Formats: sequence, C-alpha cells, structure tokens
Amino acid sequence: MNTLRIAYFFRPLYLAFSISVVFFISCTEAPLKTGSDRNVQTLEDSVIILNKHIVQSENQEIDDFIHRYQWEMIQTQTGLRYMIYKAGNGPNAKSGDIVSIKYKVNLLTGDLVYMSDSGAMLTFEVGKRNVVSGLEEGIMFMKKGSRAKLIVPSHLAFGLLGDMEKIPARAALVCDVELCAINPVKK
Repeated sequence: MNTLRIAYFFRPLYLAFSISVVFFISCTEAPLKTGSDRNVQTLEDSVIILNKHIVQSENQEIDDFIHRYQWEMIQTQTGLRYMIYKAGNGPNAKSGDIVSIKYKVNLLTGDLVYMSDSGAMLTFEVGKRNVVSGLEEGIMFMKKGSRAKLIVPSHLAFGLLGDMEKIPARAALVCDVELCAINPVKK
C-alpha cells in the first residue's frame, strides 16, 4: 500500500498543474483575436465533449461490471458505488477518525493490483487525504467490523495518470474492504 501512498503524492502535483493551466488561460489580459477566439472555443468545446465521452464510457463499464455480478450497489453523488455486505457495529467512521482496514484492490478486468499483507492492516486518518478519495468516502459508510465492496471511478482514484506502477491511466478500482478498527481522535 506504500505504492498507493506514493502514487497519491502525485495527485496534488497534477491538480496544481491543471489549476495553473486554467488560471493561465483565464487570466490573459489582452483579448484574443476573433479567429483565435473561435479556435480556442472550438478546442475548449472539443475537450469538454471528450471528457464527457470518457466519463460516460467509464460509467457504462462500471454499470456493466455491476450487472455482470448482479450486485446491488448504492451510487453517491461523486460517482462512488458501494455495497456493504457484512454489517458492523457502532457508529460510522467519520472524518478525523484513525481507521485500520484490510483491503483487496482489483481492476474491472479482474486483475488483482494490491492487497493488504496477511495480518497487516492499512491505518490512516480519514479526511487527511493519505489514500484515494473514493476509499475515504466509502469508509465513512462503514462501521467497525463492516465489509464492503467499493467501485471507485478513476476521478476518485488515480485519475488520468494511474499510479505509474500497477494501476493504468483512467482505471476504475474494485475494492473489497474490511473496517477492522475506528479510533476517534481525542480533542
């Protein structure tokens, strides 16, 4: 899972680069020439259309995967799909809690990419962005002892670049997670 943490390190760099590009494009002082305006608008429209197509395609792949396994999953507003198949006890995990999980991460193709070592757990503080945002979101629907399947779309996982090792670009992840411990942070 150290690889997941290292790869997750690059997400802020990608975000900063994206924001810089948007800032640069939107902050030009001189108005563009009429011909250039049309070219820029055409390029922006093309990028928007391409992104919508990519999101629709990924959503269709995820829906087909869920249908193939006949899972009944809940979809959040962010696009995360989750299914709690073993209920736990106590309160749900929340931002600020220190949680420990066992996990297995597959691609939609079924390829296993990561799993916790036997006996070892991944421990992190929810809300600190030490893991992919889709995993953090899914954990907050779980109680101690819960087991869940999460399907994390690429924009909530490793995005356009993948993790540079085992997870390819724009890959949705299928996570099987067991929430073993919740330790609230003392205030």
